[in-house]
Order: sequence, then C-alpha cells, then structure tokens
Amino acid sequence: MTFGIYIRERREALRQSDRRFSVRQVAQRIGVEPAYLSKIERDETAPPSEEKIRTLAVELGEDADVLLAMAGKVSSDLLEIIRQRPQLFAELIRQMKAAPEHAILRVVRQVRDGEW
Repeated sequence: MTFGIYIRERREALRQSDRRFSVRQVAQRIGVEPAYLSKIERDETAPPSEEKIRTLAVELGEDADVLLAMAGKVSSDLLEIIRQRPQLFAELIRQMKAAPEHAILRVVRQVRDGEW
C-alpha cells in the first residue's frame, strides 16, 4: 500500500465517525492546501516533508516513524545517529534484516534497559 492510499484510507475511516476529518479540514490543521493533500492521497505528488508527515501522524493518530518509512523517508534524528557511526549501523541493520521480530524486540529491550 502506498503512503497516499494509506493516508486517505486512514483519514476516511476517521471521517466515518468524525466529520472533522474531511480533506479540507485535515489539510487546514496540518498547514497545507486541500488540493495538495488530495494529490498526496491520490499518489499524484510525492509525500510531504518530514515536518508535515509528523504533523499528519499526530492528526491521524499514527506512528510518525511508520508514516515516514511508508513515504520512503527516515527521521532526521535517526539519520543523525546513523551519520555518527554509519558502518556499525549499516551492519546492524543488515544483520537484523532476516531476524524474527521477537529477536529484534529482545535486542531493543536489552539496549533500552541497559542489560547489554
């Protein structure tokens, strides 16, 4: 599923119970023109900036990192972390690519909890 289609489906699902989720109203709240948001949702234009994606994530109750990934982008704070040790993080990500989710979660918890 593309970024635009996902955004449209999520917004329209929210609109079913709350009329404030029309294209026009969501666009106004995130600070873009309704026509621009409509083009994004129809995949007629590239996804917006990181800042707008983050704002849209809050508006739709979505995880910003997930939306950024769907848009083919990486959060600027993650990019900075990778830039500090590019070889190590590249190797880590490549090694984790085939790991099952539970193994990745275990590593995350160990690092987060300082048990490494």
